[in-house]
Amino acid sequence: MSPAVDTGTGAAPLIRLRHITKTYGEGNTAFQALKGVDLDIQRGDFVAIMGPSGSGKSTAMNTLGCLDIPTGGTYEFQGVQVQSLSRDQRARLRRRYLGFVFQGFNLLARTSAQENVELPLIYRGEPTAKRHAMAARALDAVGLKGWEHHTPGELSGGQQQRVAIARAIVTEPAVLLADEPTGNLDTHRSQEIMELLWRLNADQGITVLMVTHEPDMAAYAKRMVRFVDGVVASDERNPHPQALQPHASAPLIEGVA
Repeated sequence: MSPAVDTGTGAAPLIRLRHITKTYGEGNTAFQALKGVDLDIQRGDFVAIMGPSGSGKSTAMNTLGCLDIPTGGTYEFQGVQVQSLSRDQRARLRRRYLGFVFQGFNLLARTSAQENVELPLIYRGEPTAKRHAMAARALDAVGLKGWEHHTPGELSGGQQQRVAIARAIVTEPAVLLADEPTGNLDTHRSQEIMELLWRLNADQGITVLMVTHEPDMAAYAKRMVRFVDGVVASDERNPHPQALQPHASAPLIEGVA
């Protein structure tokens, strides 16, 4: 197992995994998806999580996103032991600190872009006027100003993924978890989405954790973590990430932590 990358910052990591295991099933049917994962994630990092099918990368992402509980080991988020939290407390952690982007967009088909983006704010109980303003800013941030009232069926695949990203960042999360965010897009749209993720990380400091099987997309990350057979096989800095200079178009949300 490769040791965690030394960032040289001296700061406590935002996320710390130690000896994380995950077993599904029992007895003869038991399958150990994670076999002792150690991983540190610093604030502002951009990590591409890679590996073949069955390597444990998706299980690790579900664990990081508090969507699944490890069988063993410790998961600390900002120093808090996540595995000791109740279900409700983990849900609050997700709502407050985490944003999710999926390969399939997961938008409500008959609902406008604006309303799709407002959904996390409804769950948080934000008042209507504040929801409208925050959703409008998020859509503007991803270059969709003027498209607020269009439904997913009226948008291209790339635009739908931008709506999904706006929905993920509207709550101003500390961490954005992206699971194969370009898997359903062509090369040009994939590059647009990766440029957007890069800018959210570089300009606003959002920590990005991205599962991908595409080396061209992983090249945008600052760091590449490769899983094999349930363990971290390699953890390396990318000395020359793509998109080193942000574009001037599509201003991002101010004040996203």
